[in-house]
Amino acid sequence: MPANLDVPLVSREALPGPYALLTFEHPLVARDARAGQFVMAKAHTSPEPLLRRPFSIMAVDKERGTFTLFLKAVGPGSRALVDLRVGETAGCLGPLGKPFEPPPAGTEALLVAGGYGVAPFYMFGEELKALGRPFQVFYGGRSAPDLPLAEILTERGDRLALATDDGSWGTHGLVTVPLRSYLDTEAGLSVLYACGPDAMLHAVAQVAQARGLMAQLSLDPWMGCGIGTCLGCVVRTQRASDSRPKWRTACTEGPVFDAREVVWS
Repeated sequence: MPANLDVPLVSREALPGPYALLTFEHPLVARDARAGQFVMAKAHTSPEPLLRRPFSIMAVDKERGTFTLFLKAVGPGSRALVDLRVGETAGCLGPLGKPFEPPPAGTEALLVAGGYGVAPFYMFGEELKALGRPFQVFYGGRSAPDLPLAEILTERGDRLALATDDGSWGTHGLVTVPLRSYLDTEAGLSVLYACGPDAMLHAVAQVAQARGLMAQLSLDPWMGCGIGTCLGCVVRTQRASDSRPKWRTACTEGPVFDAREVVWS
């Protein structure tokens, strides 16, 4: 069950550019969260924005009762959180949403991240390692500074393929370029997982469809409440049992969806 608490910031690590790692004390999120879930959070130091904003949970520490967010300061909500000082608080509701489901035994997980969409894959990597599932991370951004977690993932021992739009780090091009190359050379069973911009998610869905692979996508529509009440985050989907497309709330029925269910406009 999600818990609504005022949580103190216990550590803050500035990363290059507009990025930061923020760790909050919230024992229930630390205990219950799974990779792909999120919290609705708002800094108490700022009146803006009026509503809380959704942020993927990057990591948890059950012993310390903390969870960590990987943030890019892009709007008033994320900027206010990044500007928090240790000891200051944020309103936090979580954990929320449907998590990623690990692949079956004998199947490799291919994690495709765009920009700050890499956040849930840090935690998912921990879950996959605990299950003994092999995985590879494909991490893309506009340029090298947009891949601030690359070194952290490498130090952890993750297999990592990088891509940047301008060619400043890794493959020159979209993150689906190294993904396709990997699939062309690896004959084993795999499941795709993706989190990032809509265009990237659509491209990963197309790769999965063309190759007959399963894929789970973490969608990121605008959210106002996080509990399915405001209906601001509905996405168009069609399951095999649906006679026609239906609108489903990403906050409660997602944010992770089977790629085959998503109806792209």
